[in-house]
Amino acid sequence: MKLYEQVATTLKDRIDLGYYHEGDKLPSVRGLSQEHGVSISTVQEAYGLLIDDGVIESRPKSGYYVLLRQAPPELPATSSPASQPLVVAQWQKLQHMINEYGSQETTKLSLALPDTHAATLKPLTRLMAELSRSANRNVLDYEHAAGSDLLRHQIARVMVDSGCRIHPDEIIITSGCQEALSCSLRAVTEPGDIVVVDSPSFFGSVQAIKINGVKALEIPTHPETGISLEALEMAFEQWPIKACLLTPTNNNPLGYSMPDQNKIRLLELLNRYDVPLIEDDVYGDLSYTLPRPRTIKSFDTQGRVILCSSFSKSIAPGIRVGWISPGRYREHIMMVKYLSSLSTPKLTQMAVAEFIAQGYYEKHLRRVRRDYQRDRDAVIGWLKREMPEGTRISYPQGGYLLWVELPEQVDSNELNTRAKARGISIAPGTLFSASGKYRNFMRICCVNSSNPALEKAIVTLGQLSRELMAQTLLPHE
Repeated sequence: MKLYEQVATTLKDRIDLGYYHEGDKLPSVRGLSQEHGVSISTVQEAYGLLIDDGVIESRPKSGYYVLLRQAPPELPATSSPASQPLVVAQWQKLQHMINEYGSQETTKLSLALPDTHAATLKPLTRLMAELSRSANRNVLDYEHAAGSDLLRHQIARVMVDSGCRIHPDEIIITSGCQEALSCSLRAVTEPGDIVVVDSPSFFGSVQAIKINGVKALEIPTHPETGISLEALEMAFEQWPIKACLLTPTNNNPLGYSMPDQNKIRLLELLNRYDVPLIEDDVYGDLSYTLPRPRTIKSFDTQGRVILCSSFSKSIAPGIRVGWISPGRYREHIMMVKYLSSLSTPKLTQMAVAEFIAQGYYEKHLRRVRRDYQRDRDAVIGWLKREMPEGTRISYPQGGYLLWVELPEQVDSNELNTRAKARGISIAPGTLFSASGKYRNFMRICCVNSSNPALEKAIVTLGQLSRELMAQTLLPHE
């Protein structure tokens, strides 16, 4: 055990034994250095390790404190979707939300956007500027359809943290995770086929199913452990399922991360029924604690799992750099990718590759993991305080999205309409179902809780929800 790890272990033991309580200030770096007879940098590394583990937090110009932990909320109920395949709807409602990307005045709780103002992203903007100035005309040419060699090598390195050992040649670069999901679906399905999704499910996945002309079969999903494996096995027995499309780690919108034993059982079912899995891991790197959860791909020995991800949620949405590890489906996916967009722009691939290679990505993740956990706890606290009695809230272990179950009387579409009049937007729950279920649910993004506008928005949502409840309960004339 390294010296800084010994210091971190000693401090954690003291916290566990109650010498320091939640919110207590910890010894100064200099004081701890003198106590243990180690260098200041050793203490700083020890504190950094405890921050990464979600044990303590650093407060600017104040010092280090034992992390205040938000008591877990009452979770939403396990979903009970329709038991037959469905043609996907909801596109018109989704269009309205897409139009909000360019809006400057709205507090956009509806959009799953990371903190693009994080100081740890400054090296990326510098790298992009330097590459723009120094790159020769080759940067204006097509990149290879599979993507930059350097970037694929760096992604292979990053994938080791998820338990995967994959050669760079087994990676295909895409324009974001949405293209990765769409290409994967086109490669393993034909129009009219049935694809399993969790319920609720990310609306991008649902709409990718719609555009590819296949049907969605929604499976009941628990807010902590994910898709019901018992219900999935029954579905395999009943329907000719051609693929599964799931987000098993830091799920959007429900927040669950499947336990490893469930991931293994799921893979056993896929192997038994000869069904491919499209695994969306776009939020996997944003787990609050280390090591981050393993992907289902890491357990796969048959090349059955198609792993899709991107840096849009962990770095910034505008870079549009995603990727696929296609397993046994490489040749077909490569053809679909070529026909879809030919290749992904060179400059952003070069910048992201350098950002990872120079160690900036790892530093960025350490910072935002801590920030997003703090944001989660702050917003859950405000929701508990402001929303009507009976509200239930997810408790994700990574990322920055919350799934909120409102009282039955609150229609989230109407809530969104009224909230927009007050400069606030939410993602109504009906967007996350092929059939328009989850009318009294909403998904909100909880990034940047230090911005007073975020707390103010939650207060407003609480007021509007109570108004809707009161109007619903009024006696009819």
